[in-house]
Amino acid sequence: MFRRQGDRYVASLAVDEVRVLRKVASEVVGLLTDGFDHTDPVVGRLFPEVYPDDSASTAEFRRYTEGDLKTAKIDQAGAILAALPDSADSSGEAGGEVRLDAEAAEAWLRALNDARLAMGVRLEIKDGTDLGEELDDAVAADPTSSRVFQLSVYAYLGYLQESLLNALID
Repeated sequence: MFRRQGDRYVASLAVDEVRVLRKVASEVVGLLTDGFDHTDPVVGRLFPEVYPDDSASTAEFRRYTEGDLKTAKIDQAGAILAALPDSADSSGEAGGEVRLDAEAAEAWLRALNDARLAMGVRLEIKDGTDLGEELDDAVAADPTSSRVFQLSVYAYLGYLQESLLNALID
């Protein structure tokens, strides 16, 4: 998907891919702004306790770092939104080419990671989870379920992340 062209990292995205990326990045921004809640397990995953056995030290660390970290995560999701093609087809949706410089590519990697972490919590994906098996089970239970779609998006984001990482290291 992503390939290196000179000093740029380029991918051609279909209309549906742009739609999914726009939705995912927007949801991350919403989670970090309007929906920011420390009791949400997703927020806990994106902002883990630095000192799990010392709540006072964790609170102090958060006080000094959380604002900047939250802003950085919002900016990284914004980098995805900013780079997505904006020329629309007759249905109002857009597909096309994404061209990233090295800084934008790094922001995309971090934003894709945050999105996958968030989705992983919601989908209850653990370290040992076999994603193919999870998807097969979900399809067998109900091929039209939202879980099938969400697992597919999760897998797609991983593929996109790996593709961009490979383009960066080539």
